[in-house]
Amino acid sequence: MKDLAKYAVNKLLELGAEKGECWVQVENKDELNIHSAKIDLLRTNESYTLKLTGLKDNKKGSVTLNKINKKNIDKMAEKTLKIIESSREDKANDISEGPLKEKFESGPIAPEREKMYENLSNFLKNVKNDFPKIKLEQSILEHTKIENYYENSNDVSLYSKKGKYQFTSMFFSKDGKKTSSFNYTQLSTKNIEKPYYNSGTIKRLLKENQEQLETKSVQLETKSVPQNFKGDLIITPDCMGSFIGFITRYLKDHYIITGNSIFKDKLNKKIANENFSLYSKPLAEEIASNYFITSDGNLAENLEIIKDGNLKSFMLSLYGSNKTGKKRANNSGGCYVIEPGKKSIDDIIKNTDKGIILSRFSGGNPSDNGDFSGVAKNSFYVENGEIKYPISETMIAGNLAEILMNIRNISKERVNFGSSILPWIKTSGVMISGK
Repeated sequence: MKDLAKYAVNKLLELGAEKGECWVQVENKDELNIHSAKIDLLRTNESYTLKLTGLKDNKKGSVTLNKINKKNIDKMAEKTLKIIESSREDKANDISEGPLKEKFESGPIAPEREKMYENLSNFLKNVKNDFPKIKLEQSILEHTKIENYYENSNDVSLYSKKGKYQFTSMFFSKDGKKTSSFNYTQLSTKNIEKPYYNSGTIKRLLKENQEQLETKSVQLETKSVPQNFKGDLIITPDCMGSFIGFITRYLKDHYIITGNSIFKDKLNKKIANENFSLYSKPLAEEIASNYFITSDGNLAENLEIIKDGNLKSFMLSLYGSNKTGKKRANNSGGCYVIEPGKKSIDDIIKNTDKGIILSRFSGGNPSDNGDFSGVAKNSFYVENGEIKYPISETMIAGNLAEILMNIRNISKERVNFGSSILPWIKTSGVMISGK
């Protein structure tokens, strides 16, 4: 694959490209499935992807293929040159600088299939025993080995091989004619030793899902629960990933290049409560879904995004950096880690006058000014420091910049999902109402 990647880059240059780069990814997957309350599928799969990019006269062209041989590469290289000819000139187009040659390896490279089966069997057994009303719509345990080869005409040659286990479960509860909303969770790990049933937030989500068979709507409750009110939002680790996605999208190429980011003038300035710190750590040992090579062909490093409430870095690619003149981020995002707080989640709930615990958010991306709205799913109403009941058909609305500044508490407990390490976060000033 390395030789084919080099061949592809040289073919681009031979046809007239000034610069070229090639990504090759080889993915091997072993997968066990639970469907209809039984383990009913074992399958293995191997896939290949090659992405070829050429530059000429500041114009760029890219093609992708999954049948990798010299004959197909020759055809795709010719197609790339034709795409370049019809592309617009953009001086920001470029490839990573060399010389640079590195190799990386991490995680379990070969699957332990017997242990995978045992772990999944125990999960199925425990769910049946402890949560009889839970219906497992689908649960998947897979081992993935991914090899990435990157070659470019600036004498950059990078290779990584990494393995991980990933467990995904989607479920709902059913009791007679009553049915709860579905929920799901996903965990990545570097080993298969610990039962997934006892990992992450799985047992908590299963327990809550059964309780959500009896939901209430805030607009139909007594006078003590007004139809519309501004209250607190306790964002669970399961839902925190969605809000991190909202934050970081304003720090990436599109919003910084167009100048529409709510944080465009906030570098090294306060954008959140001083207790909030956010990092992207693809090299952290505790992150199973790690990576070593950025999407633009550079070496990945850990990145400080927000420190003590202050914005420390935009998340620009090589293209975004060239386009704006601002510093390129030293990774491609993901692998997010939030520093823990000092209070337990139980104490945070006890000190909440009125609000909801948000476990899942269903809504679109925020607008350019940071306003967002959507439906609170699998969530609970809190009043006078107590969890009162699970809620349904409840809308929430707020502004992303405001809820960052209005963070009141961050839990000392965190959940390692393998792809991120996140706490519970309580913020205020969110509009809560019946749908």
